[in-house]
Amino acid sequence: MGKQGKRSLGWKSSILTGLALLLLPAGSVFAAVNKPFPQHTVYTSGTIKPNHVTQSSMDNAVKTKWNNWKSAYLKPAGTGKYYVKYNSDGETVSEAHGYGMLFTVLMAGYDSSAQTYFDGLYNYYTAHPSSINPYLMSWKQNSSFENVEGQDSATDGDMDIAYSLLLAHKQWGSSGTVNYLQAAGRIINAIMDHDINQSTWTIRLGDWASSGSYNTATRPSDFMLNHLKAFQAATGDTRWKNVTDKTYTIINSLHTGYSAATGLLPDFVVYSGGVYKPAAAGFLEDDNDGNYNYNSCRTPWRIATDYLISGDSRALAQLNQLNSWIKTKTSSTPGNIKDGYKLNGTTFGSYNSGAFYAPFGVSAMTSSVNQSWLNAVWSHTAGSAAEDYYEDSIKLFSMIVMSGNWWTYA
Repeated sequence: MGKQGKRSLGWKSSILTGLALLLLPAGSVFAAVNKPFPQHTVYTSGTIKPNHVTQSSMDNAVKTKWNNWKSAYLKPAGTGKYYVKYNSDGETVSEAHGYGMLFTVLMAGYDSSAQTYFDGLYNYYTAHPSSINPYLMSWKQNSSFENVEGQDSATDGDMDIAYSLLLAHKQWGSSGTVNYLQAAGRIINAIMDHDINQSTWTIRLGDWASSGSYNTATRPSDFMLNHLKAFQAATGDTRWKNVTDKTYTIINSLHTGYSAATGLLPDFVVYSGGVYKPAAAGFLEDDNDGNYNYNSCRTPWRIATDYLISGDSRALAQLNQLNSWIKTKTSSTPGNIKDGYKLNGTTFGSYNSGAFYAPFGVSAMTSSVNQSWLNAVWSHTAGSAAEDYYEDSIKLFSMIVMSGNWWTYA
């Protein structure tokens, strides 16, 4: 996932969104909200939240970021459908779609139109199936909502869509227009069948990655341990435990073998010579495929979130090293974080991207020794200007978690 081009904001956004509400199918029925924002989830004992601002201030900052995100990126896609505009060309990808479905279910209660948006996003997802499995989402569409660049899936989008459907079942129940729990079960089973290598129990890059070196490759930004555990809880399929266990094993193998001094994880991982190792330059996207770049910048948020929710400490050593290293590297100044590091800590990036600094706030929550650093990251993130779809999405997710408003199906 590279840094996206500047998106265009316009005064028409709110008008178009309002008009789109009128395009939903007649007879749409919306349910009571069971877990309204803010939730103020009690995280694992010993973890922390920002303590230099009030809870109300944090909640309001999340609301502001959500309002801005919705205005900029959540757009109508015809009758009864919504999509997430991820670049200035009006294109979208399943990654963005999963983000939109998660945001709308998490912000329900504050946003009275959340279920309208969620169901519209769900309808768009079902209208763009992968050719490999119809319950997975085709990974990219152009501004005319046509599938482009291959009608197959990307695992991160599939996983976020599936997880959002589980949360929707908890949020609104499944007796309305959409049976969220049934839909979740279908995509979770499809992920197991096509996005998981059931010989190695690793997470594939997508449903297309079933042969050659791609079959055993994986991407740490897809290490959504919180999701994996929820998939097992929802389906009773114990194979998900195999995936969870293998994912933790790979995290620790990479940390011990390649980033003992930093805790950084690479954008892509390959299996070679009996070892999981950083991918070579040009493996899939660019010369930084084996570095900490625009994919793995999400790992402090993804991996730490599971510890906050479940208390599973198997990746805690990696997170602790990551926290220690980034504080020293930046002199505890979030504005000094750059968008790209080699696993040994050498800087190659030059931009202070929200996609990079915000997730370090989530990883900082693991211990009280990080309190002043967490406070600094919160302030830097909450006070930041709009960037692009990718940065703004990751900042919003990180603030939802930092403010205590992430919750899980299980």
